[in-house]
Amino acid sequence: MNSYITSTIKQFEYYKALGDKTMAQLSFDELKKEFVTDSNSIAIIVKHLVGNMLSRWTHFLTEDGEKEWRLRDEEFVDSFNSKIELLEAWSQGWNCLFEAITPLKVSDLETTIYIRNEGHSVTEAINRQMMHYAYHVGQIVFIGKLIKGDQWETLSIAKDQSKAYNQDKFLQDKSRKHFTDDL
Repeated sequence: MNSYITSTIKQFEYYKALGDKTMAQLSFDELKKEFVTDSNSIAIIVKHLVGNMLSRWTHFLTEDGEKEWRLRDEEFVDSFNSKIELLEAWSQGWNCLFEAITPLKVSDLETTIYIRNEGHSVTEAINRQMMHYAYHVGQIVFIGKLIKGDQWETLSIAKDQSKAYNQDKFLQDKSRKHFTDDL
């Protein structure tokens, strides 16, 4: 189970990095772009993720993950005034998460915690949030790719490069490591 905690941290770092690399390619105006009325821009998705992270991970072992101070509906109103402000909020959310999960011990994983008064083991809560964040980071990447078009700098194996990528991987000795270790 120690590998679960280590893998979880690496997986969250990977999703954060995908968001970081996407937002680095975009201007502030592009981060605020909505394709249709009432769609979510990257800025709005970031605001929602940050609100969720701060609520879920602040005192997550001892308090319900849906804090009374969270104003979820306001997360869907873009209020960022600069790219720097947006990126600082993004970092604040991720820092809250990492500060909560990094010190976890195997003995913590079956502890019951609550989100909206529903009990979860710590493992279940981590998995729930990881999938939620992956869903939204996927949206961020997709929107970024739509905005940049042919100027997009790929974040994974480039189109038509899978064969070469796999050939390189199979030339290496077998080893046990997290797939993000080489990124």
